Formats: sequence, C-alpha cells, structure tokens
Amino acid sequence: MDYVVIIPAAGQGKRMNAGKNKQFLMLEGAPLIIHTLRVFEMDEWCSGIILVGNKNELSDLKEAVNDYQIEKVLKVVPGGEERQHSVYEGLKVVDQSSRVLIHDGARPFVSIDSIHKLVIAAHDSGAAVLGVPIKDTVKHIEQKKVVKTVDRNSLWAVQTPQAFHLSLILSAHLKAAEQGYLGTDDASLIEHAGSEVTIVEGDYLNIKLTTKEDLLFAKAILRERKEHHNNV
Repeated sequence: MDYVVIIPAAGQGKRMNAGKNKQFLMLEGAPLIIHTLRVFEMDEWCSGIILVGNKNELSDLKEAVNDYQIEKVLKVVPGGEERQHSVYEGLKVVDQSSRVLIHDGARPFVSIDSIHKLVIAAHDSGAAVLGVPIKDTVKHIEQKKVVKTVDRNSLWAVQTPQAFHLSLILSAHLKAAEQGYLGTDDASLIEHAGSEVTIVEGDYLNIKLTTKEDLLFAKAILRERKEHHNNV
C-alpha cells in the first residue's frame, strides 16, 4: 500500500502574525514543517514526499530537509498563487505511484494509523478524506442573526491527509482549471467533477496550526508526547 505524499508549505500564515512563514516556526527544537515531515519519514508505506514551497523559500526548505535528515523528500517544487495551484504543481511531478496523499504542512500530529486507514479506503474507493464529527452546536447565521440550528449529526470537520488515485485527482484538477473552479480542499475538486469521496474517521489531535492560539495546543501535545515517551 505504498503512496507518495504532496505537502504544500507555501502559505504565509497571515493569521499567525508570526512575521514569517509559519512552517519555519520552532517547536520543541525543530521547525513546524519538520515535525510534519517526520511522520511520513517514519511511515514505511510512504515511498516519497513532494514538498511544495514558496519560490522565495525553496532554498530554506531544502536546507531544513538536509539539516534534519529527512531522506524521503524526492523534490522541492515552487507553488502557485493559491493552495490548489500549489497542489497541482506537486501532482505534476509525481511519477512513481498510483496513490497520492495531500497533506497540510501545518498538520504535524496526524497518526500513522490514521494514514493507513485512509490509504486503504482510497485504494478501494478512489478518493478518501480524514475527518471528525463536529462536537459543537452549529448555527446558520445571516446578518449576525441566527436563522436556524443545524443538525450536527451529519456534519464532519474534514482534515488532511486526503488520498486519491493519481489519475482521478489529476483529472479533477484539470476540469477545475478549465472551468475556473477554486475548491476549499482537494476533495471538493473530486466532488465538483461528479465523483464520490469516502470519509474515514481520524482523531481530534490532528489539528491545523493556523493561529497563535493553536501553537499553545501544539506545545501541549508535544509536551505530553515527550512525557509519555520518557515514561515508557
């Protein structure tokens, strides 16, 4: 069940207000992007990593990969204007796998167990995403007024990785480009093309680091894991 993973890391993370690409923020002695890369470096199913970065930061990404001895990175390529365009730049250089995962560089806590469940589901269905059921009450709002309370039993928060047959996601990207469609995630392009997507339950620790508050959660997770490792 081998796969290649594309990791877009070109976004500047303006909501983090860090003054630089959040991928280079240090967490427990290593940049954020390295924590993410290490997950796939350790996964025996992962046959290679395509890292997509800002064209002005490619040398910094390559230096980090070398400094922290991430050996599975096959290529570091420049991204596009939007995340969707960056992912497509990564897809164009995948040449050794029929299965491809797409994962946010700012999600360092995905488990290998979740990745394997996802890959198996995508192998069977062609397209699969990780997600978790919504825990909070969700309300539909218009002009700052509550219109209705939405039934949360059918609502899931979708995460990455998202996994696809390579031919299927490439075709969806081409159709989206032809029609000028910009999706909110990779799976939305599959939906737009008229194909089905399977959801696989992940876990709530697979957070995306977007704001400064998220860094507090990240540090707590890393601290807990370090204590658990020391106690084993």
